[in-house]
Amino acid sequence: MKNVIVGQSGGPTAVINSSLLGVYRTAKERGADNVYGMVHGIKGLIDGKVVNLSEVLTCDLDMDLLKRTPSSFLGSCRYKLPEPKEDGNLYKKIFAFLDKLQISAFLYIGGNDSMDTIKKLSDYAEQTKSEIKFIGVPKTIDNDLAVTDHTPGYGSAAKYIAATVKEIIRDGLVYDYPVVSIVEIMGRNAGWLTAAASLAGGEDCEGVDGIYLPERVFDVDKFVADVGSLLKANRSVVIAVSEGVKIADGRYVCELAEHVDYVDAFGHKQLAGTARYLAGRVACKYGVKTRAIELSSLQRCASHIMSRVDMTEAYNAGGAAVKAAFEGRSGQVITLKRVSDDPYMCITEPAPVGLIANIEKKVPPEWITEDGRGVTSELKHYIFPLIQAEIEPLWVDGLPRHIRLMK
Repeated sequence: MKNVIVGQSGGPTAVINSSLLGVYRTAKERGADNVYGMVHGIKGLIDGKVVNLSEVLTCDLDMDLLKRTPSSFLGSCRYKLPEPKEDGNLYKKIFAFLDKLQISAFLYIGGNDSMDTIKKLSDYAEQTKSEIKFIGVPKTIDNDLAVTDHTPGYGSAAKYIAATVKEIIRDGLVYDYPVVSIVEIMGRNAGWLTAAASLAGGEDCEGVDGIYLPERVFDVDKFVADVGSLLKANRSVVIAVSEGVKIADGRYVCELAEHVDYVDAFGHKQLAGTARYLAGRVACKYGVKTRAIELSSLQRCASHIMSRVDMTEAYNAGGAAVKAAFEGRSGQVITLKRVSDDPYMCITEPAPVGLIANIEKKVPPEWITEDGRGVTSELKHYIFPLIQAEIEPLWVDGLPRHIRLMK
């Protein structure tokens, strides 16, 4: 019997459910008897919370809605598995439950921390001679996974950011007095998302006036001075800044305004308030109207503007994970390999999870301008194919229709 189990973990994306659909359809096409879903990832599995996806995806319409539904259909978690030597009984419990369900393949859709889970489980399976195969499916809007050219979820988030920033630029030019808009974009240690703001510029748009990434040390006083110089020549100033920019002593800029208390299971501080702090500094210095705009979770849940390229690649990654597991691979992650830029072509390829787990891919230094206030044309060329084409929502009563897991 070939039974498959799949989970979703970490922050969701606009296309994470396309990967889930890719897993489900491919597993059924390849003869899986049952495809189970973990409710709230590995934490839900530990608590015995699973669903049989055949019982919740009952028709083609359900599956069409699933790929158009943002967030994680199965629910997510941020749970750090201990090492087996720290809690061997937990691993015995997990594997006993998987054996009870007669699982042959375990697929986990997630980012960096989720790949850490795949590594620990696959290593334990190898040590205990378990025949269960463990494969990771990449996902993160942050685009910070090593080895893969890019990650499913990034293209749609980049499309939303570029389109929204373009609209903010138009809005800022409405008035005949100066306005400074500071747009805070997700990105703890890697600036891939913030770099997408560069795509707003074109023949119909002036583009942003500055892009500040966490790959460079941030100088608050210099930033305020830069804004002052821009105000001398522009009625409206729009700047994109990563939430994770840090000053020279290693503190996040948002920590200069208020203490950050919340820390998740992986030691990540909650970041918010960077734009508010900087807007306040600018307002005090120049006495101009300022706006602090936090795109926040909108960046990862705007399925109404998802990239069709992104959705297709997310689906393919899920299917490739099933294929790899059924071919006997384990302890691997599906990666995306760009084989052509013109025309754009990308294929899937498995890679050892040890090359990816707990490793962050940052924006290369050569793709950041020398003054640290922008990105190069090479970076824009890298992002551009990933935001192409659209998939229309299914509209009902003037709103996009989604599917949800009834618990």
